[in-house]
Amino acid sequence: MKSTVLFLCTGNSARSQMAEGWLRQLAGDRFDVCSAGTHPVGLNPGSIEAMAEVGIDIAGHRSKGMGELADRSFDYVITVCDRAKETCPIWPGRTTVIHWSFDDPAAITDVELRRLTFRRVRDEIAASIRRFLKERQG
Repeated sequence: MKSTVLFLCTGNSARSQMAEGWLRQLAGDRFDVCSAGTHPVGLNPGSIEAMAEVGIDIAGHRSKGMGELADRSFDYVITVCDRAKETCPIWPGRTTVIHWSFDDPAAITDVELRRLTFRRVRDEIAASIRRFLKERQG
């Protein structure tokens, strides 16, 4: 049986979407993975662009709220922003909650700096996903 993973962020527009894409790419079908936001705002085009640069297509993803997943249980809930950590609900059962803090690239107003921040955060998320997978090899 696959382990289930939920990446949780505030807007489900950037960091959690990129994390979902990375885990699918790096782990193949080892995990059932999804992402959601505490206050979803739609998929950020910068996320799509940054992930496409490394060959991962998340253009078909859509921003979801936690309510859409209320009836599901997860082995891991990974918050990828501090605000989501603060508002993360209690997950029943055997859920392991993990927190990773990444800057919000969508909050950057300068176009070039935003693009660079999306790339940096994308790469930081990839490194965290690789560590997550390495810790769970067995």
